[in-house]
Amino acid sequence: MTVAQIEININALIKSFAKETFIYDLLLAYGLPKSSITRLQKGNLNLSKNSNEIIWKKKLFFREETAGDLHKIISQMFDSSSHNERFIVTTDYETLLAIDTRTNDKLDIEFKDLPKHYAFFLPWAGMEKAFHHDENPADVKAAEKMAKLFDEIRKDNPSNSAEFVHHLNIFLSRLLFCFFAEDTNIFQDGQFTNAVDSFIQEDGSDLNEFCDRLFETLNTPLNKRKSLPDYLNAFPYVNGGLFRDKIVSPKFTKSSRRAILNSGDQNWSAINPDIFGSMFQAVVSDDQRGNLGQHYTSVPNIMKVIKPLFLDELYEVYENGKNSPKKLIDLLNRLSKLKIFDPACGSGNFLIIAYKELRKLEIFIIQALLELQKAADFFNPSADQLTNVPKSQLSLAASFQVDLFSRIQLNHFYGIEIDDFAHEIAKLALWLAEHQMNIEFERILGKSNPTLPLKEAGNIVCANACRIDWESVCPKEKEDEIYILGNPPYSGSRKQDNSKKNDIKLIFSDFKKFKDLDYISIWFYKGAKYISMINAKLAFVSTNSICQGEQVSLLWPKIFEMNMNIFFAYTSFKWKNNAKGQAGVTVIIVGLSNIKTGYSKLFTNTLIRNANEINAYLIPGHKNFSVYSRSQPLSALPKMNHGNMPADNGEFLFSTDRKNQFILEEPKSEKWFKKLLTTKEHLNGRERWCLWLEGITQKEIDEMPLVKNVIDNVREFILHPKIVREV
Repeated sequence: MTVAQIEININALIKSFAKETFIYDLLLAYGLPKSSITRLQKGNLNLSKNSNEIIWKKKLFFREETAGDLHKIISQMFDSSSHNERFIVTTDYETLLAIDTRTNDKLDIEFKDLPKHYAFFLPWAGMEKAFHHDENPADVKAAEKMAKLFDEIRKDNPSNSAEFVHHLNIFLSRLLFCFFAEDTNIFQDGQFTNAVDSFIQEDGSDLNEFCDRLFETLNTPLNKRKSLPDYLNAFPYVNGGLFRDKIVSPKFTKSSRRAILNSGDQNWSAINPDIFGSMFQAVVSDDQRGNLGQHYTSVPNIMKVIKPLFLDELYEVYENGKNSPKKLIDLLNRLSKLKIFDPACGSGNFLIIAYKELRKLEIFIIQALLELQKAADFFNPSADQLTNVPKSQLSLAASFQVDLFSRIQLNHFYGIEIDDFAHEIAKLALWLAEHQMNIEFERILGKSNPTLPLKEAGNIVCANACRIDWESVCPKEKEDEIYILGNPPYSGSRKQDNSKKNDIKLIFSDFKKFKDLDYISIWFYKGAKYISMINAKLAFVSTNSICQGEQVSLLWPKIFEMNMNIFFAYTSFKWKNNAKGQAGVTVIIVGLSNIKTGYSKLFTNTLIRNANEINAYLIPGHKNFSVYSRSQPLSALPKMNHGNMPADNGEFLFSTDRKNQFILEEPKSEKWFKKLLTTKEHLNGRERWCLWLEGITQKEIDEMPLVKNVIDNVREFILHPKIVREV
């Protein structure tokens, strides 16, 4: 049975159902054998002796209830199930609860809303939920549960005021921390969820007061707490700024309290902070809910920026200094002073990966020092790599105290993000990444920094990166070593809203034809100004358009005037997410430095080429080479204002669905449609059509009113141009 047919079946079932046969009709709707359902109905397959229950081995444990708390009932059913039932279901025909025992997913809905959630029971039809091989199911599940919780909270709190939305963003980030903390030994096991379950009214009416008191407690040192109940006083002091600001917690109901408990059932220790931040950012956006797994950037792509920007060089120093305590000690000190800055950080992906990679390198350095120190204790190095180490070096190793703590602090990580929720999540994700790396540090070296109390998180500022002074976010001193990185917003010159156009005007008002620049040009220009004259480098992911055509001569000469060099670059490649249904975009990566040292590296597919210089077209050659536009042709050919660009406000362009509907209403138009193929269609697998009226007569137009209407709309647009809309 197809998914479409199942959806039709469930809709029909809920429109007119009988309580006596509901569960049997539900099973039939998913295509289970009619003969088996008949036997179940007669009692032959039903292993339960209770009149209001059905137990079908490996398939179903169902109980109909007319009184009592359904949530307690389904918990009892789950605990007592003994026949490997896939689904546990109970309903009073106003509410329906269900548990998928294999995935531990839970359903808590109004009975009438079952058609919206028909996919929950698709395993009955032999359709299991699949994950992309690079996708972490724990992240997806957690995001899905948080999406449900967010929906419940918004239902109970319809306010859209700026203050409420800001408080809600902070509240959600604190909630995520509590879920993570109780599964990773920051709190006691299940401490937060158990407190909500044990001390909060079932209707959720006092949950907001509990959260307010809990957040205040987590921000209060143990020796300053007064008159707290034991269950609150048992929570540790967290600090770090996460619970510092007072907010008004949202109101809760029975459903939203239950959603918190369901979220707490998730194993949050399996969450990857380097990717889950972007997924939770999608939680608060209805239009991004379709595939929570696609809202993060893959780690291999981020490494394409981080490795040539700074990591490769740091590892080279490490490899060359493995037998030199002084070099290893100097490298440790160098790591402790690095500043990493993402001026379009989103939910922190680039910062988190950079932090984790630096922590991994730090572990390798300390291990190497411990090996040298161990050898120095005996002056009899046994490891092959130590046989050539002079005794004077080993003596130095012996005299150096290798403290088993991390020197890499979160307050050396900086970010700017315009979205309030993303900026809160970025700070949280850095804390979680620090805790996970502390655990890894202790696993390998036996000791680590204590997680609590938290230190200040990364310096993540909520602001418009185009308008704020970057130095006010990440101060720069002469002795600093700073690396700027990220994936700023693109927005081509013809796809910018008024806010972005004003940003472009503010930054480039003294540039010729600045309106033709892509939005991302701002980051390259401001970045070049920022790193000028200091020990710093930058690398951004960008659409390849800024290194093609007219934009090269508009942007890059100004950047090269600041004594910048492209010290590495990736030529065009497809930037992918680790997700099903990936949206691909062709990008480049450009690294800028104000110091010319050795060869520049040009990455093309799997090849790396060394070049004396890389120009703005991302080919080997003098950096000041640019092709400038001309207002007059060199030859006798007529002047060309634009290339192949439709200027019809999208009237002649059709998606497949729109085309089919149009033909349905105007059958004679079918022969006038031609398939349209541009880079968008080629790269993203899209399908578009053009209403191609070459050769059509006026009589044929008059016989097709809808076509005539399209022509009239195009005429109106040409006479009174507007912003071209996307199709």
